[in-house]
Amino acid sequence: MQQRGAAMGAEFRGKGVHVALGPMMNLMRAPAAGRNWEGGGGDPYLSGEVAFETIQGVQSAGVQACAKHYINNEQEHFRQSSSSVIDDRCEHELYTYPFLRSVQANVASVLCSYNQINGSWACENDQTLNGILKGEFGFQGYVMSDWWATHSTAPAVNGGLDMTMPGDESANSGTTYFGQNLVNAVQSGQVPESRIDDMATRILAAWYLLGQDSGYPAVNFNAWNANEGSQVNVQGNHAELIRTIGDASTVLLKNEGNVLPLEAPKTIAIVGNGAGNSSVGPNGYTDRGGDDGVLGMGWGSGTANYPYLVAPVDAITARAKQDGTVVTSSLSDTDLTGAINAARGKDVAFVFITADSGEGYITVEGNAGDRNDLSAWHNGDALVEQVASVNNNTIVVVNTVGPILVEAWIDNPNVTALVWSGLPGQEAGNAVTDVLYGDYNPGGRLPYTIGKAITDYSAQVIYDGTNIVQIPYTEGLFIDYRHFDAAGIAPRYEFGFGLSYTTFEYSNLTITGSTAGGSRQPTGPGSALDPWLHDPVVTVTATIKNNGTVAGAEVPQLYTSPPASANSAPFNLKGFDSVFLEPSESQVVTFNLSRMSFSVWDVVSQRWEIPTGVTEISVGASSRDLRLKGSITN
Repeated sequence: MQQRGAAMGAEFRGKGVHVALGPMMNLMRAPAAGRNWEGGGGDPYLSGEVAFETIQGVQSAGVQACAKHYINNEQEHFRQSSSSVIDDRCEHELYTYPFLRSVQANVASVLCSYNQINGSWACENDQTLNGILKGEFGFQGYVMSDWWATHSTAPAVNGGLDMTMPGDESANSGTTYFGQNLVNAVQSGQVPESRIDDMATRILAAWYLLGQDSGYPAVNFNAWNANEGSQVNVQGNHAELIRTIGDASTVLLKNEGNVLPLEAPKTIAIVGNGAGNSSVGPNGYTDRGGDDGVLGMGWGSGTANYPYLVAPVDAITARAKQDGTVVTSSLSDTDLTGAINAARGKDVAFVFITADSGEGYITVEGNAGDRNDLSAWHNGDALVEQVASVNNNTIVVVNTVGPILVEAWIDNPNVTALVWSGLPGQEAGNAVTDVLYGDYNPGGRLPYTIGKAITDYSAQVIYDGTNIVQIPYTEGLFIDYRHFDAAGIAPRYEFGFGLSYTTFEYSNLTITGSTAGGSRQPTGPGSALDPWLHDPVVTVTATIKNNGTVAGAEVPQLYTSPPASANSAPFNLKGFDSVFLEPSESQVVTFNLSRMSFSVWDVVSQRWEIPTGVTEISVGASSRDLRLKGSITN
């Protein structure tokens, strides 16, 4: 993750960009939410680690990272006219936690969101900006608004906003809440002059922190134009890293009879538009606002232009030639007859299906940012069913922005494998081909739960409303796997799940250390950064062994189960690792837990507290495959 961030930072710097507007770390609260694909999934700890490593990578290149969208911007519908109604504990334990990790990574800036939180606009919300971010978290950088998310002058500045973007009140309005209006607010006593000093100090501190005052590419005011400097190749050898990330993030969900990896089949069928090239080229749709051909990213302002995009049909065909395999394709999602004819009688039939989403300013096939449902697009279920009706070795490959429902065909015995290829970027075809042929042993794990019905999830996108739409976070702490576990709902594939071409054994759990010293719970400014909370106090070790015949990576995961008095989720991710092992090789994995790992937010005392009692500690291969269990008494 840090390598990815460093590569992004190098590319931004190479184009003369000073501030990278990311990473995005809003949680996957509602599975159909449009910008889920930009974030780290459905768990705050996972999202926090993604944010931390990405920020450290980006800023290692001297580029300012900008953590976004602060806060509670978990859907696209009504993002500029809604109020997220949320309780204090839920805010601290789930939604602000990735931003705390961002502050710990020394992030330069934070971008406040469009929505309201409990009736107050995010970019003038005193509680979230001054109280939590700059207060409890001790954030020393600057807060910038999302584009035209500023609603006032004195309330915004006093509420914690340091920079309004892009400057005017609305697009091309020629007026601004800052500028002369801010001067007037200072002169009239509405804004103290010390606050102006604070704003300037925070902005300049980030500039100097990243060394942008010396030896940095000149400011380019046309950098927003995709054609500006387009001839400057800043990727270097990043294609290799992108392919490796695509390989490593591919999740194998089903593999009946070990049909994968492929072993020189004589004939292959490739079915589905998602395997092919876009009819308008990889960058033919503005900000990737179209779903045609292989899906490498979602749509919206978080996208980039592809330098190229490798389609699976091309990569598989090239690889198949090495074995003398005959490849037949039908790259239409609507020509079911063509799909059947291509698949009939083949040794293996690949069916590529997709689901897309993005930012709300673009509507694609009736989806206004957020997805309308969790179905595969372009009638993908029918495509799978038709192919499986004539081929008993049908392998489904999914490129998607988040969970899709697979119940229509997943138990069909002719569907022998399911490969979750995510959004692999420009090397999409090569990455999935590496995995299908066993050139790379899949080591990816699901960052969210795949349910059996959309109603299995605790929160949904709100699609209808007028004026300021209220979005109640009544599910509280129970989103994604936490909800499935607490409600006793069986998922199709659980959070953290993923198969490999080998098998792994877990043994020898040890737990040492203590959370004692609980009388010092910190409060006040910067309290959330106190070493008392974050220094390691408990060490958990486990031995992982590769029992198979091929090398591969296992992802051991650690979950805590707090005492019942804590009213927390049954299992909470607090650690994970990726361990590459040769056949028969063993390795001891170590998890260092802090008091924060055991703490809950107490809304009365306004501090982190460790619940008294027994906390169970489980280590395993997914949130529901917990093979080693122990406990600690707090």
